[in-house]
Amino acid sequence: MTVTWEELGWERLATGVGRVRLPGWDCTAGLVVGAGAALMIDAGSSLAEGVRLRTEAEELTGCRVTHLALTHPHFDHVFGAGAFAGAEVFGAVGVDTVPAGELREDAVRNGLGETAATEAADTLVRPRHLVSGEWTLDLGGGRQVLLANVGPGHTAHDLVVLVPGDPETVFCGDLVEESGEPQAGPDAVPSRWPAALDRLLGLGGEDALYVPGHGAVVDAAFVRAQRDALRARFGVSP
Repeated sequence: MTVTWEELGWERLATGVGRVRLPGWDCTAGLVVGAGAALMIDAGSSLAEGVRLRTEAEELTGCRVTHLALTHPHFDHVFGAGAFAGAEVFGAVGVDTVPAGELREDAVRNGLGETAATEAADTLVRPRHLVSGEWTLDLGGGRQVLLANVGPGHTAHDLVVLVPGDPETVFCGDLVEESGEPQAGPDAVPSRWPAALDRLLGLGGEDALYVPGHGAVVDAAFVRAQRDALRARFGVSP
């Protein structure tokens, strides 16, 4: 690597694994480094943000971003996808059915400028690889990453990314949020959200780092507490 994670404002989580909290909506993007390959997890809220992520990833890794995993179809996580030309794009089954126009309207409602929202919607890249269960990516150099469709929950199409290592790291998307109460919009499936968190905990285990879609990195106890709060909030039985 030509620069350090810290020099670019990224948080190093484990060897070859890091994340950055983006301004505006405090959305997290993650990066996993292999041998001549790199996986970006989520793409930011605009093409400009996607370009920033791609450029910084290339500085950190010395190679282009070869894979992009989208944790769920909300504009602040996917609208930078058009900046990752040539990357193999992954998402949960059904993520490709959410209309770009619907995402654009949501982005504008939440404060993204109309020009930026239109540009991102017009160039939105849809996942070529749709994950229904689990999918193992080999990034080379002994680095394998597990993509798991654990939803529905926050949306009908939630994907998490498990990175083995010391410690193991789980990128949770917005199934877990630390900087505020988990957001349950009209596309959420509250009755199944707690079960999605149980599956997420089963993948990561007790000692993993859990990276929320928004906020600081948390532990398994935090995820369990959020699961229990969601059960109480939506009247879901254990």
